[in-house]
Amino acid sequence: MPAEPTQASRGLAGLSPASFAMVMATGIVSLGARLHGLDRIAGGLFALNIGMWLALWALSLLRLARHPRRVLDDLSDHLRGPGFFTTVAGTAVLGSQFSIFRPDLPLAPLLGALAAVLWVLLTYAIFAALTIKEDKPPLDRGINGGWLLAVVATQSLAVLGALLAARAPQPWRLELNFFALSMWLWGGMLYSWMMSLIFYRYTFFRFAPSDLAPPYWINMGAMAISTLAGSLLIVNAPDAPFLQALLPFLKGFTVLYWATGTWWIPMLLVLAVWRYVYKRFPLRYDPLYWGAVFPLGMYSAATHEMARALQLDFLGFVAPMFLAVAFAAWSAAFVGLLRMLARMFRGNAGRRALNS
Repeated sequence: MPAEPTQASRGLAGLSPASFAMVMATGIVSLGARLHGLDRIAGGLFALNIGMWLALWALSLLRLARHPRRVLDDLSDHLRGPGFFTTVAGTAVLGSQFSIFRPDLPLAPLLGALAAVLWVLLTYAIFAALTIKEDKPPLDRGINGGWLLAVVATQSLAVLGALLAARAPQPWRLELNFFALSMWLWGGMLYSWMMSLIFYRYTFFRFAPSDLAPPYWINMGAMAISTLAGSLLIVNAPDAPFLQALLPFLKGFTVLYWATGTWWIPMLLVLAVWRYVYKRFPLRYDPLYWGAVFPLGMYSAATHEMARALQLDFLGFVAPMFLAVAFAAWSAAFVGLLRMLARMFRGNAGRRALNS
């Protein structure tokens, strides 16, 4: 008689494709802390994020080896498939951390190259699989804010490319800036495509509390990271003639992205109150909650860098306020993760005790 699978084994089989969202969230809170001079917190989160990234890669590769069918099923799933883009974004965010914390090491460009390869593979694998799939769900069951992780992944490459360009010698500086610009433009176009469908699903289909999953905060987070990428390109403009020529366009669209992300914040708060207070939906730890932490930290960093690039000093109070909120959300999610791991450990220990 085959042995019953352990809780850890079931957990590995069901590992969320969006697990790297915790790397994204930890990385941006770390970078935000660095921007505000909180170097000890920033450094501690940087070290923690390296461990998270390595652990998640180990789990992901182990899942691929032991449960390849589940991985392939997830890739072609309309709701779970886009979660794989957190692998790209998490890797690029960690690369951005290395470019700022340890620019003496060659790891930032290596992580950027890895993220770019993953972006190409996942973009065409996921969207091709969803296109040729014969049995497709209706729109209200096949799309949510998690689809915008494809935008976040694209813009994370733009951010890392711009950061690397700021320190690279010529001609790499020009090439990296052009790459960052291209990804920034493509990410903006992709957002317009996807957001049209998501907003249509919002307003013309029945909405249940269970439908309002935390990745809906990516509605705002995708615009926040687009703002950050645009701000970095504005700062880099003196080193690239084509950026200098596009400067009014860069500034205008960067403010547009920031304003769009800002519009989403009250809307998302209202929907959160509706979900957890009016509908009394239970609030318990879910790996998807990291997808709500990341936008808060990214909005803080994006506002800080946009205010610096465009000399908007009157926005100075916004970034530290959202960093505090992001750190509180990160702490709550991290405590939830530790409690989940503790329950899993106790369950496996109890099972071993019964079997012995």
